[in-house]
Amino acid sequence: VIYPFMKRYTHWPQFILSVAFSFSIPMAFAAQTGRVSLTAGILMLINMLWTIAYDTEYAMVDRADDLKIGIKSTAILFGGDDRFMIGLFQCAVIVLLCGLGFLEKFSFIYFIAIFIAILLFIYQQKLIATRILSNYFRAFLNNQWVGLIIFAGILLK
Repeated sequence: VIYPFMKRYTHWPQFILSVAFSFSIPMAFAAQTGRVSLTAGILMLINMLWTIAYDTEYAMVDRADDLKIGIKSTAILFGGDDRFMIGLFQCAVIVLLCGLGFLEKFSFIYFIAIFIAILLFIYQQKLIATRILSNYFRAFLNNQWVGLIIFAGILLK
């Protein structure tokens, strides 16, 4: 409920969404282990950054209409630097995923999954570079594969 409401007041509704989508991570860790570990914090941050990146791609589809009606988003805030900013968020996700893999001593299979996620992020960057609305949406949808690959990498760690 708060996410669409925040579009009226801040250019960062994607951050609000990222908190909503990510807060279950430390809650699940606390429920299972009785504490919130560094791993839980890193996973939450990864998920938040990724959510901001992919929801900005989604917001790029609606940017022109949002500007007309006065709705705010990171896509509007970033303007012509949108692709660069999404890339920064994606790079931060990859760096943190690698750090998590080293911290938790995950296997080589995990790092193969991260490499595939890198390739998917590069593909998304190529899509949004076209500045074609349908490609912004395709980039957004491509994140289902990023999530699946990262999940598989963690599962097969």
